[in-house]
Amino acid sequence: MKPHDLMGVEFHFLTPGFLWAKIESMRRMLKKYFGYESFLPGQEEVIRWVLEKRDGLVLMPTGGGKSLCYQLPALIRPGVTLVVSPLIALMKDQVDGLKNNGVRAEFINSSLSFLEINKIQQAAENGLIKILYVAPERLVLPPFIDFLKKINLGLIAVDEAHCISEWGHDFRPDYRNLKILRENFPAAPILALTATATERVKQDIIERLKLNKPKIFISSFNRPNLIYKVRPKRQAWENLLVIVEKHKNDSVIIYCFSRKETENIAARLDSEGYQAKAYHAGLDSEMRKKVQEKFIRDEVQIIVATIAFGMGIDKPDVRLLVHYSLPKSMEGYYQETGRAGRDGLQSECVLFYSFGDTKKHQFFIDQITNKVVRQSSERKLREVVEYCELIGCRREYLLNYFGENAISCNGCDNCLTSREEVEATVISQKIMSAIIKTGERFGGKHIAEVLRGSQNKKIKSWKHDKLSVYGIEREKSAPEIMEIIRYLVGKGLVIKDQGRYPTLSIGKRGREALKKRQVIKLPKAKESKTADYQTDKLFEKLRRLRKVIADRTRVPPYIVFNDVSLKQMAKLKPKTGAEFLKITGVGEEKQKRYGQEFLQAINNYKKRPAPSTYEETKRLWKKGLNIEEIVEKRGDTKGTIINHLEKLVQAGEKINLARIKPKEEKFKIIKAAFEKSGGKKLSPVKEILGEDYSYDELKIARLFLIFSTPDR
Repeated sequence: MKPHDLMGVEFHFLTPGFLWAKIESMRRMLKKYFGYESFLPGQEEVIRWVLEKRDGLVLMPTGGGKSLCYQLPALIRPGVTLVVSPLIALMKDQVDGLKNNGVRAEFINSSLSFLEINKIQQAAENGLIKILYVAPERLVLPPFIDFLKKINLGLIAVDEAHCISEWGHDFRPDYRNLKILRENFPAAPILALTATATERVKQDIIERLKLNKPKIFISSFNRPNLIYKVRPKRQAWENLLVIVEKHKNDSVIIYCFSRKETENIAARLDSEGYQAKAYHAGLDSEMRKKVQEKFIRDEVQIIVATIAFGMGIDKPDVRLLVHYSLPKSMEGYYQETGRAGRDGLQSECVLFYSFGDTKKHQFFIDQITNKVVRQSSERKLREVVEYCELIGCRREYLLNYFGENAISCNGCDNCLTSREEVEATVISQKIMSAIIKTGERFGGKHIAEVLRGSQNKKIKSWKHDKLSVYGIEREKSAPEIMEIIRYLVGKGLVIKDQGRYPTLSIGKRGREALKKRQVIKLPKAKESKTADYQTDKLFEKLRRLRKVIADRTRVPPYIVFNDVSLKQMAKLKPKTGAEFLKITGVGEEKQKRYGQEFLQAINNYKKRPAPSTYEETKRLWKKGLNIEEIVEKRGDTKGTIINHLEKLVQAGEKINLARIKPKEEKFKIIKAAFEKSGGKKLSPVKEILGEDYSYDELKIARLFLIFSTPDR
């Protein structure tokens, strides 16, 4: 029988009629179970390959739809699809989502009791399960392998396959045991899936999983819905607050370097009225589970996590992802930013950059005894610094890093910020002269300090305070001078070496410019073209309904419907069941479960001009509602409502706050603590008073301390 070539893929041993029947079945099931009319790029090709029982390696970006590549074949092929996943919480999310779509799925891991595991295994043996998720450590247990031999394994999917390689950014020793799958189940096709893998990691995956003549499927690494931004780490806390406030109704992840920093940032955000929690390896497993559960159920808005501790979540509606500290590699950065906007809606990825942060990473790199690994880690760190100091397109750099050609994206800060060139001859000459006079052996920070006339010991020890360039540029800040240096590097006038401590020298073009006193023009930022995110009121109403249903059915809100579906509902306003079924993400099962409630909410919605958020709080307060009642009515946090009251009072509004004044004894203690701290900030007062006083109590007391007038 001749092979049939379709969509560039050879399909053997299938008659044309059978093949097209399978394709039609795929499309019917895609809508019935997952609510989609069409496949995302790359999915259909992978699924067809898998249906022919062939091994494959899939490189597809986070949010690109990797899971469907094995979930849909599982529904078409006979037998059970075994999915190996390293993250317990992610397993639960995926199984909850599949069950909600009407798919028979279960997971087995250490969170279950012996009786629960036994019950699931019995169901699998009786043909009652189509997809079974397991943790990799389970595969070294002989009784579990014996159980797998009793069921018909139609497909083995290895998710996060990069974990098998010590050259990957997230190596897991348990993944080394996965070779046992090919040894014990030679007839079952294996599909390995990952979002990031270098050439070396790809080969490692193929060899260690013993994949048989696999086809490698590589989708574009481009995430067009993500906007990449780098901000200088100056006044980082104040800038973070501005960014978070812009996303005050959205889910946010903030990555920090240390556990202590995560807890500090989370506490400060909490004091500002945001629902924020720290998440790191130092917390016990029960606390981590609790925090994660609250985040995926939209009961906590912001997670502040360590870079070293990944979050195994499948939450699709993270709209802001912040790196408050420098990531250690571009692979890690790509993987972490990939947790934003998994539903395809526009989301922001902001990185706060300070070259000083490299020293924290360098300290740990210095502890690595293997010379090859140490040099590799240093190179990866240099690449991150290079990305941060770019004056060109960040997306282009990111995609080129993974071997993909790209053009300027119009989706990063450098592309979105229109720049005009201004003359910068004098400052450029000063910088290049300082580089030459200091011997072309120092970095940008040292040059900036020389020009600014710094008194630090290093400058004096090198006698650079005696140079003619010392102190000749005191008007500009060190970060401003360093930014100009980056532009000079970009123009090829200054050369930055690639060593562990990058030094600056003057290139041929730079020496010529100095000698001939050429006019030098450098970019200066103009107005940004970024648009503000506007929230649709019907969308917000549907989000609140989704939360009510999610709480009732004990699943995360996005498992009911994701934001893409809600936005379509808000825009198209379906009136009938047939119209509702046309919404992306609405399959037959979800139509049955939720259709009536959502249609009722949409049909009852009457658009009317909405008052400002402060005016609405003022109206409810003057109506006699207390803070808790306003929180219930508006869906905001207690801290947010207190913030509203504070802003209203600051604006001169006559608001009677008497009913929330703390009891006199407590008020005196808080007042004394504010006086002792010598300011109006909450964190120092909290440190003085400890856990007996909440940030909300301190905020309320502060209202009376600042605005102590008779009617309040």
